Amino acid sequence: MGTVNLIYDYFPELTEEQRERFARLEGLYREWNEKINVISRKDMDEFWVHHVLHSLAIAKIIRFAPGTRVMDVGTGGGFPGIPLAILFPEVNFYLIDSIGKKIKVVEGIRDALGLQHVRTEHVAEQQDFIVSRAVTAFPAFVKLIRGKIRKDSAHSLDNGVIYLKGGDFEEEIAPFRSKVKIYSIPDFFSEDFFETKKIIYLKN
Repeated sequence: MGTVNLIYDYFPELTEEQRERFARLEGLYREWNEKINVISRKDMDEFWVHHVLHSLAIAKIIRFAPGTRVMDVGTGGGFPGIPLAILFPEVNFYLIDSIGKKIKVVEGIRDALGLQHVRTEHVAEQQDFIVSRAVTAFPAFVKLIRGKIRKDSAHSLDNGVIYLKGGDFEEEIAPFRSKVKIYSIPDFFSEDFFETKKIIYLKN
């Protein structure tokens, strides 16, 4: 089940404003879920682990600098983008999804929390990073976002794709082996849910 305290435990450096925003998340999603079903009823019971903490695994491999441009492609109801936007309030996030009603939920959550650097419109400008939670097979995703990442980099990781993925994906990443690094989420979080969960980082 878990509570917001799980987030506080793994990220003890949160400001009071960040803690307050995280504390409001579950109630806001339950409220929106009554109108537009973006998280299954069963999965809502695992909200903190399956959705919020999973999204924040990305923050264990990179700290986005203020002003960084990050696009969340296939964001669904706002994951990983919304939790990351709470953690990095001065980063420019673009949360994109082809399903309009899901974007309506994202906008509702954004507005309720006052996340000023979250946008939901498609932008032509190149991004520093593109993040996603396994919306499709990895090669198809890389093809989808080709040309959308700019070359210059100001982070410990070069600009690129950060992809949350579970299960066996060795065949999917084989064509990109020379530019891929895999991080195991159980190195960061102890919950059983993350046993087979990984972060795929693809250098631009």
